[in-house]
Amino acid sequence: MGAYKELNISPVGRVEGDLDVKVYMEDGVVTRAHTQAAMFRGFEQIMAGKDPQSGLIVTPRICGICGGSHLYCASSALDTAWKTTLPPNALLLRAIGQATETIQSIPRWFYAIFATDMANKKFANKPLYQEVVKRFAAYVGTSFQRGVTASGRPVEVYALFGGQWPHSSYMVPGGVMCAPTLKDITRAVSIMNQFRNDWLETVWLGCSIERYMQIKTWDDLMAWVEENESQRNSDLGLFIRAGLEFGLDKFGQGVGKFIAYGTYLHKDLYNKPTVEGRQKAVIGPGGFWDGKQFYEMDHLQITEDVKHAWYADVPRAHPWNEPLPTPMPSQNLEETDFNGKYSWSKAPRFRGFAAEAGPLSRVIMNANPANLDHQIQDPLFLDIMDKKGPSVFTRVLARMHEAPRLYEFIHEWLGQIDLDAEFYIKPKETDGKGWGATEAARGALAHWIEIENGIIKNYQVMAPTTWNVGPNDDDGNPGPIEAALEGTEIEDPHDPVEVGMVARSFDSCLVCTVHAHDGKSGEELAKFKL
Repeated sequence: MGAYKELNISPVGRVEGDLDVKVYMEDGVVTRAHTQAAMFRGFEQIMAGKDPQSGLIVTPRICGICGGSHLYCASSALDTAWKTTLPPNALLLRAIGQATETIQSIPRWFYAIFATDMANKKFANKPLYQEVVKRFAAYVGTSFQRGVTASGRPVEVYALFGGQWPHSSYMVPGGVMCAPTLKDITRAVSIMNQFRNDWLETVWLGCSIERYMQIKTWDDLMAWVEENESQRNSDLGLFIRAGLEFGLDKFGQGVGKFIAYGTYLHKDLYNKPTVEGRQKAVIGPGGFWDGKQFYEMDHLQITEDVKHAWYADVPRAHPWNEPLPTPMPSQNLEETDFNGKYSWSKAPRFRGFAAEAGPLSRVIMNANPANLDHQIQDPLFLDIMDKKGPSVFTRVLARMHEAPRLYEFIHEWLGQIDLDAEFYIKPKETDGKGWGATEAARGALAHWIEIENGIIKNYQVMAPTTWNVGPNDDDGNPGPIEAALEGTEIEDPHDPVEVGMVARSFDSCLVCTVHAHDGKSGEELAKFKL
């Protein structure tokens, strides 16, 4: 085994766990990859035997970035199990909380997690490199500072209604535990306007939100970049120009199949929550796209495999039918058998297929011609997928594309709150099964609950990172990040920034350790802390 070195190539640590990515290369190209979630957390075991409402307190602590999304799922799962009634105000305030949590993550993720890799020396010979370093370099970049600072504004709105962020528990079955005043609404509007003026329009877009939202095709987007100096030199204009110049559209393709649960339940269409009625009530549509055809989102088509996960073997099953995971004895990560069990993550599948979750999946679903009148209808990314296909570039562009629309939604929903109407209707607690889902910043998130004799019998959480970093399934098919790494050309195996860019384009909610091996000699070339 050759000597290894460890270095930090990210300006900020990742939260919630460790991920090892083992890649094999031949002639500088990745031929095979394994993603290894290296830390067992056990939240599902924690929930077993507890009061059903424990999920409102426990699951938001799963993640310090998207705790509000877990709360959204936990409360929604109980809504369907207990057959609650939800006032329009409650649906609006839940949507505002979800949207503010997601929109704050967009500039924070771009500058602090992804874009700083564009300042890597790998790209030093590119004409736009110096401008990229000037703006995107960690901590000292001019846009890095402005973007990360502005990212704190939207969650101030979340805290106005939720009491705090992260780890709020203001969403409950039957509604929300807050009753905002006119002062709260006015303050929220002012905070979001500051976010727009400080970053979204002035730094990121270089134009009004309304102008940007007129873009419908890849050609429109390219014309928008060159329309004027303000747009060309905006951070979005720079990312598009530099991303193409740096070749970010040439690697990181993935499995080519995409899943989204949809989110933001319409205030007048989900007042009697049911699992079956959810998909027609969402504003951001859900579904599955196999690269050619759209399919309706049906959670009953979801299964999980554990053949390559460090749990006792059980047949692939839907989460309602899965037993609570039984961990195998403690693992020695240095002696992992990648032909056997090698990760704490299960392998989720939809209709038997691995599927990518995340912003790219969401914006593809927005282009489904079958979307209902109240749902987003935006053809842009179906055209981009046709013209460019999936890649690191497309994935990043998709996430940033969501910011203007989310701003518009938040502004619209704040204006629809009826301060004289109710925010909560007390439900009757019963036994039963429930499903709650949403789209966290990173993608499809769902909770399944089974209540028996007044306590939790089974609780299953499937996070977007589980979809994306999951290992091989029972048939040996790779997960999305494993597939996205295959074919990636590594210019310098002692500094494999390309591997990091692929993993980060998915925004894995983990601390990443990457091992690079030579496919012929087996020598470990480097070990990197991402």
